[in-house]
Amino acid sequence: MSRPRISLPERRAEAAYAPAVSAPLSPSIEFNERLTRLYTLAQGSPYVFSSPLVPLFRQDFHYHVPRFVYFGPYTSDQSLRLAIHAGFDSADLRGTLALLHFVERLALTAELGQGLDLSVFPLVDISGLLTQNSQALADRSWTAPGVPEIDLLARDVRSRAYHGFVRIETIPGNDDAITVRLRGNFAEGLGEELLDSADLAPWSVRWTADAYGTVPADGPLALSDDLPFAPFELTLGLPAAWSPELHREATTVFLKKFIQRHLAYLAYGQHL
Repeated sequence: MSRPRISLPERRAEAAYAPAVSAPLSPSIEFNERLTRLYTLAQGSPYVFSSPLVPLFRQDFHYHVPRFVYFGPYTSDQSLRLAIHAGFDSADLRGTLALLHFVERLALTAELGQGLDLSVFPLVDISGLLTQNSQALADRSWTAPGVPEIDLLARDVRSRAYHGFVRIETIPGNDDAITVRLRGNFAEGLGEELLDSADLAPWSVRWTADAYGTVPADGPLALSDDLPFAPFELTLGLPAAWSPELHREATTVFLKKFIQRHLAYLAYGQHL
């Protein structure tokens, strides 16, 4: 399989000195610094590659929707293909920062096993961040043209034919429980095979699932008719009251456990 083209941003000049005590970085500055660091890590990683979507132009801005691709050992065209999306609202970058941290770990240690083809989109609302005007893209249609970022994601879905999608989002309100939602074409009992409440201990978890056979009108599953098979979508909803550190920890644990369980589930099914 050919390696994606690596695109490296220009490195910003480092400050001549650092203050003795530094204030916490703003989310947008932390995003820029983490993204720059991750591009550098991807340059030397045998498994993680930078492969941003084609450039977009808006209000004199020239920008890319960032994408990182992870090819595990022995990945082939028959490998499990998953897409992970976060950052549909640039006003809240906690999910974005958590996903960048997750990809950093992949770049440093290929710990998710063999035969995995993973595409990670840490910030969908990239133009909202650049213009400081969030677009709140979570509920936008993936079938009707109109939002350049969503149009690019829809094109990616049609060309890559993912087996499943994972969405990281923040749940408004004061609830302290994690919400895990399963949608799309899934066999009876697949929810238990994908994840168990014990995997997310000690956090409280609320599980929801759409009725079997329901085709959602929103998100990538709305494109199911254009795909060779019907995928599933798993959404991790994290409490709005949680700190960025809790978002990062829960996202990392969730993704690692989910991917490992799903690979094991597929391997077991092949031997039945």
